[in-house]
Amino acid sequence: MTRVLLVGLKPEAVDYSDPALPPGMNAKKIQAAIDLGLKQMTDRGWHAEACLIQHDATAGPAVEQRLSATTYDCVVIGAGVRLPPKSLFLFEAIVNAVHKAAPNTAIAFNTVPQDSADAAARWLSATS
Repeated sequence: MTRVLLVGLKPEAVDYSDPALPPGMNAKKIQAAIDLGLKQMTDRGWHAEACLIQHDATAGPAVEQRLSATTYDCVVIGAGVRLPPKSLFLFEAIVNAVHKAAPNTAIAFNTVPQDSADAAARWLSATS
């Protein structure tokens, strides 16, 4: 079975005052979008899990730990980790954690949690 890991910020860890975020975002909307993204993956017959991280030094080790416990076919890194300019170091830490812990795993990027399945599909079909 195809396994996909969605890496994103815990909804309560998001800085909702950041102007890089769409207006009106809140923890409830983000969690609903994450749930939808995971459902879309399971609807494709994939085993999908979320690794929700804090915006701090624990993020990279948390991702490495998750990847060392299970083999995934694709890791989708969420837009909330990679788009806000102030998250550049966090984004680099996550990419390097994936590279270190799962060097043969495809990496994909979503634009919103709801398109995580499409992001994974781009790389899962490319590696099949």
